[in-house]
Amino acid sequence: MMRVAVLITGRGSNLGALVEAVSVKDFPAEIALVLSSKPDAAGLEIAEKAGIPTAIIDHNDFDSRTAFDEALNEHLEAADIQFICLAGFMRILTEEFVGKWRDRLINIHPSLLPSFKGRNTHERVLHAGVCFSGCTVHFVRPEMDEGPAIVQAAVPVHAEDSADDLAARVLKAEHHAYPLALRLIAEGRVRVIDEKVHIEGAHSPGDYLLNPTEES
Repeated sequence: MMRVAVLITGRGSNLGALVEAVSVKDFPAEIALVLSSKPDAAGLEIAEKAGIPTAIIDHNDFDSRTAFDEALNEHLEAADIQFICLAGFMRILTEEFVGKWRDRLINIHPSLLPSFKGRNTHERVLHAGVCFSGCTVHFVRPEMDEGPAIVQAAVPVHAEDSADDLAARVLKAEHHAYPLALRLIAEGRVRVIDEKVHIEGAHSPGDYLLNPTEES
């Protein structure tokens, strides 16, 4: 049973999806710690209701990213954590921290990376006029929103969408993609070779996705 820490800053929507996933009897990982960079993060309540230990490391208490990351690492090691999921963790981690947890640290981003890295993703997607968006679960690298993709989910972009409409559709996909990625990793089916993910026994979808769909 892989011991996982989930790092949050805010509402903990993806944390909730992960908590629900690991509650299934045969799930090969457990959430052993939820750690927040803000003391008032709503996601802490999700963890507490699920009986998961929590910790708060307020980034305002530190005068550098290095000092913050060192405290973060101490908490993780003290809890015997083996793997980390970032779930709305709004802190840029140092290269040293990412290197220490290389290939044991994943994140989810609300776009089909490498497109639309960074913030205000859905607004930029709509401005670009693309037909699909989605989410990407990826291994973390020092550069923002970089790293080998593990799972991606595509959702259609509708002409009448607002940013909130698209965000809600993508979030629904995130709640399926993140638990799937964690399960694949915990089952030992994921390997990173030459910065590409190889998944044992994975099945690819059909030849293409079409938006809008063709009329029958």
